Parts: sequence; C-alpha cells; structure tokens
Amino acid sequence: MAAQSFLSESVLGWSIFSIVLLAILAFCWIYIRKFQSRQESEVISTITAICALAIALITSALLPVDIFLVSFMKHPNGTYKEWAANNETREQIENTVLHGYYTLYSIILFCVFLWIPFVYFYYEEQDDDNMNKCSQVKNALKYTVGFAIVCVVLLLIGAFVPLEAPPSQNSTQWEKVQYLFEELGSSHGLPALAFSISSLTLIGMLAVITYTAYGMSVMPLNLIKGTRSVMYERLENTEDIDDVEHQIERLKSKCQDGRPLSSRDRHNLQELESKLQVLQRRGRHLEIAERNCCTKVGSALRPFKILLGIVFILVALLFIVALFISNLDKALHSAGISSGFIIFGTNLTNPLNELLLVLQPVFPLDYILITVITMYFVFTSMAGIRNMGIWFFWIRLYKIRPKRTRPQALLFLCMILLLIVLHTSYMIYSLAPQYVMYGSQKYLVQIPSGNTTTDTTRTCDADAPEDQCTMTRTYLFLHKFWFFSTIYYFGNWAFIVAFLIGLVVSCCRGKKSVIEGEVEADDSDISDDEYVH
Repeated sequence: MAAQSFLSESVLGWSIFSIVLLAILAFCWIYIRKFQSRQESEVISTITAICALAIALITSALLPVDIFLVSFMKHPNGTYKEWAANNETREQIENTVLHGYYTLYSIILFCVFLWIPFVYFYYEEQDDDNMNKCSQVKNALKYTVGFAIVCVVLLLIGAFVPLEAPPSQNSTQWEKVQYLFEELGSSHGLPALAFSISSLTLIGMLAVITYTAYGMSVMPLNLIKGTRSVMYERLENTEDIDDVEHQIERLKSKCQDGRPLSSRDRHNLQELESKLQVLQRRGRHLEIAERNCCTKVGSALRPFKILLGIVFILVALLFIVALFISNLDKALHSAGISSGFIIFGTNLTNPLNELLLVLQPVFPLDYILITVITMYFVFTSMAGIRNMGIWFFWIRLYKIRPKRTRPQALLFLCMILLLIVLHTSYMIYSLAPQYVMYGSQKYLVQIPSGNTTTDTTRTCDADAPEDQCTMTRTYLFLHKFWFFSTIYYFGNWAFIVAFLIGLVVSCCRGKKSVIEGEVEADDSDISDDEYVH
C-alpha cells in the first residue's frame, strides 16, 4: 500500500512537470519564431535559441516541483505518509530533484560557455563571403576556446574551495594537499559545479537588476496606458512629411540658378532626406497597422488590458514590499556579512510568505501561486529586454523586434535569460524564505498539560527537529557558499532601487506608438532594415 501511494504521489508531481515541459517547448518555438528575422533566419541559431530558452524555463519550473515533493511527504496533521516514513526514501526523492538541478545546471554551463558562443561566432563568420564552412568552424572554435578556459577555471576554483575547516597550520604540505583531494572526492565534484553556477548567478543578478526590475515596472504601465490612436498617428505623420518636403524644396530652390549649396545647406539637406525616408517608412507601417485585425482586437480588449496592468503593478509592489521586509529581517536578525546574511525562518511578517502559508490547506493553490511567481519573473525579464534592447554599458548592441531580430540578438537574449533564471531561485527565496525552505510541511509538538501531553501541529521552521522537516534542495544549493549569499543580499537592495527608478521613468513617459520599435531614426543594425509584409 505504501509503495503504491509513493508511486502515485511521485507520478502526480512529475506528470505535472511533464505537462509544463510540453507547454514550455511550444511557447519557446512560438516566441522565437515571432521575433526572428525572416530575412536572416538560420536553422542552427533558431534551434539553439529555442533549446536555450526551453532550458531556462524548465530550470525555473523545477523549483515548484521541489517544494511540491517535500510538502507531499506529509499529511496536513504533521505526520509522514506511509511511503515517506523511511528517511532513506525521503533522501532518495530529494536526491532525484538535486540530480535534476545538477543536470540542468550542467546543460546551462554547456550552453553559456560552449554551444551559444560557438553558434554566435560561427554565424558572425558567415559575413565573410570568401570563407568556406571549414574555416568558419575553425574560427568559431578558436573564439569559443576562451569561454571554455573560463569555465574550466571556475570549475577548478570551485573544486578546491574548502567547505569545512582546513587542517591546522602545523600540518604538512602533503596533508593539506591530501585534504583538498579528499574534499573533492567525498563531494563527487558537486561544489565545483555549484561554484561555477554561483559565479554565473552573479552575472544573472546584474541582468535581473537591469532588465527584470525595469520589466516589472514598464510592462504593467504599458498595459494601463495603452498605445496612441493609429488614425491620429497617421495624420500627424502626414503633416510631418509635408513639412519636411517643403523644407527640402526650399533648400533645393537655392541652387536653381546654378550656384552650389553651401556645406551647411548640403548637410541640412542630407538630414532632411534621411528624415523623410524614416517618415515614409512610418507611414507604410502605420497603414499596415491600421488594416491589421490584431490592432482592432487590441482596441476591443482595452478594458481587459487595463485590468491586467493594474493586477501586474499590484503584484510587482507586493514583491517589492516582501523583498524589502525580507532584506530588513536579514539585516536585523542575521549574523551579518560573515554568515552571508543567512537566517532560518522569518522574524518579521512577510506578506507573500504568509499568503503562501494561508493557501496551503486548499490544494493546489500554493503550488499554482509559486509557479505563477516563477513565470512572472521570467516574463517580466523578457519584457525588460524587449523594451530596452541588448546593451554593453552605454553601447546598444541589438534591438529585439518582432520578425526582425537578428540571429545573434536572439542568442544574446537566450543567454541573458539563462543567467536571469539562475538568480530567480534566490529572488523567490528572498520573497518567501520559510515557504521555499520547507513548503507546506508541518510537524507535531507534544505540549505538557497536567499529567498528560497533547499533540499540536506547527508549521515547519528552523526550530523544528531535523528528522521532522525536510529542507528543499533549492535552499541547500543556494547557501553552499556564504560569500555569494552576501553579494546576493546587496543585489536585492539594488533591485529595489532599480525598480523604483524604472517605475518613475515609466510613469513620466507618454503612450507608446502602435508601431513602437518598428521604425526608428537611430537604427544601427541590419535588423532595423525595412521589412514590411
């Protein structure tokens, strides 16, 4: 009976994960096909982008599964289910999740340091028409070696970073070396992978501060404000075209008697002609947008968009409040920098953590909410990248545009999302620390009452007996190196500041154009060439 119950619970958890997996693959194919350029589409880069994006989303979907499995080991009254009564069985289940994490993280390392750089440089070499396929592969491999060396260095550092106290100073050099190799062998090299992933997570933290924080503010406000009227934009654009044409005619009239134009007039004429080309392109795009049925459907769904935008901004504010309270709790009740600001449980009332605990009795509302939170971070990150484009400091590298995004830009997009997903788990832990640690587990406590004792149920926390509550493998993985936790803590404060700045900027901006991003005067890459169907 216990074996059948264990099988049914496991099948339920992994069946849900399989359904989510199929949905993720379908979404990735649609998303990449929507944004990729029809002029420059490449099979290798398309497949790579779809797979990388799918891996990012699958990794983020594993966190709810981890919480689901540890929670389902117990009954609501705090006792273990028959199939989970054995400690070895519980360890086996959680190790399955841990191996899932390590497998996906290994694939992420492979994508970030080998596969995506190789495909990127391979496609860059195609710009040279005189180069054959063999030379393209050689040059791409040559550039990829640099990324591989960085990966190897991170793995070696992680492999020999001691997680326990090293031998005393009186030990011989051989004993110290022997200790390092014993550490590596006893852990099967897992700290090496954890250190490499944590290093990438630092880069992901920067991407979260830049793109996710901005996306959380700009996406809801864009839904609330909507877009400008197509008819008004066409009328305004026509007036601008007439005005520019009039200025061009006035300049050209100066040389009708055969006199050449001055250098200043020639410069102004070139600028006006370029501006006229942009305005004419805008006119054609606006004409297509006005005839497009999607524009008409979007206008009909305007009330729904406003409601959705209000919900999203309220969710964003809830996240910021929860993150602020969590960071304040760590600042007040942790041991400080030397411990990575780690605390066990919560000392201040965290609204999101409390909401998840309240939803526990109504299965599966808490798991649905934690899944929605995970996906919310991913989609707001996509919105941030879509609105900002891909930058290297102050230099804009690529723009993300429907049907017009270069293959290199898609590869950059997917690499950034891979890095963001790595940091998402820590962000969610910061939002609901107690729930991410133990899920909805409860345990029994015997309270003396006269000559007898009564059993009462309590929610699992750091004070619970070790054999009564099982920690998620996500939590154990996040806190393997204290110094990374310290950096993540300060990153959370930077995220809050970046969100508030993005919120102010988004509020000050007016409505977007209905063809926002399709035609711009400062186009600087091939993906901005006109492509109108």
